[in-house]
Amino acid sequence: MNISQQLDSFKENEQWRSLKNIDRQHHGKIKKDGILLDSFISNDYLGIASDQDRYFSFLTTLQNSNQFNGFGAASSRLLEGNASVFERFEQKVATSFQKEACLFMNSGYHANIGVLSSIPQKGDLILSDKLNHASIVDGLKLSNAHFERYKHLDYTHLERLLQKHKDHFNSIFIVSEALFSMDGDTANLKVLSQLKEKYNAHLIIDEAHSIGTFGKNGLGICEESGVLNQIDIIVAPCGKALGGVGAIVVLSQEWKDFLINTSRSFIYTTSLPPINVEWLAYNWSYILNQKVLRNRLTQLVTYFKKECLKRNLPVLSDTYIQPIIVGDNETAISLANYLESEGIYCAPIRNPTVPKNTARLRLSITVNHTETLIDKVLDLISDYLLTKKTEHENTLVKEGR
Repeated sequence: MNISQQLDSFKENEQWRSLKNIDRQHHGKIKKDGILLDSFISNDYLGIASDQDRYFSFLTTLQNSNQFNGFGAASSRLLEGNASVFERFEQKVATSFQKEACLFMNSGYHANIGVLSSIPQKGDLILSDKLNHASIVDGLKLSNAHFERYKHLDYTHLERLLQKHKDHFNSIFIVSEALFSMDGDTANLKVLSQLKEKYNAHLIIDEAHSIGTFGKNGLGICEESGVLNQIDIIVAPCGKALGGVGAIVVLSQEWKDFLINTSRSFIYTTSLPPINVEWLAYNWSYILNQKVLRNRLTQLVTYFKKECLKRNLPVLSDTYIQPIIVGDNETAISLANYLESEGIYCAPIRNPTVPKNTARLRLSITVNHTETLIDKVLDLISDYLLTKKTEHENTLVKEGR
């Protein structure tokens, strides 16, 4: 199939993607094509990225500090792009995690492909959860190590693989997300840590959707599970609850040095502008101390689940990532369009991002939402699905089935 045929196929199968004009507004609202909407698609779980008051306070602080390094990095970190704020922020993060070192990278994608293509070597084995993020999958493909995938959250299957391979590879790496972005389910990090110890493996955890929101100090599910000391590498992208951009990789000093010297996604890219890292450093302690925001998020999730059950909507997650699975791509698109017409923005997630016949709306709950807004979106979804069900039943009656 050539490119034109593939594009036609995307359209025919409701898999077509296009860019939307979206401008973020204050407190979680967006403007799409000039129309104000309430967003349920954002990963801004603590409202940091949409807090304009905090932006202005940051800019004032930066202006008064005389530490402004400009909006352009101009070079990679190994050349001129390593402003002092990078290492200040890395030290802050390493201290918070009580780890030897931290390396700041340009994105979660850069971090995952960089770690997995560098640290596991030829003769090593990587065992990865079947539903790990695409950035992890791409990292596996770029690695010289052999890799296999275990069934999603199936630690019996993982242990069978560990048992099978334990004597045939130099080192074994287990890789998992902490909170999975499509289903909102979580890894059992205590079990993973036990398996790591039992089989003398290394454990790499991606906290993309859980950094800032889980744990006593907001350090993620590793902290909440009490296993921070057992995790060898934590990858935590900064574009979600941390309200910024880039990614932190928390690890040993030796492995940090190795990434700096071998990771192509670190070496061969211009660094992010220092102002982006200043913003992360400005917010770091603030976010770790935000027990009030984390508690508010928990309250909203509890309310959402309770109200789903009232409306006979299935509850598939215990977290702020709540999938509403509708089946086919066409229905997901139609429901998203209906919500948008009622002032709610929630993009459909379709195959091939998720398995066939599991197209969904992925609702992200944030502290910018209210109970009233949650009621509104659930009423709209419930009414739409009930109407679709009635239409389907009427069609079957007409066809005599």
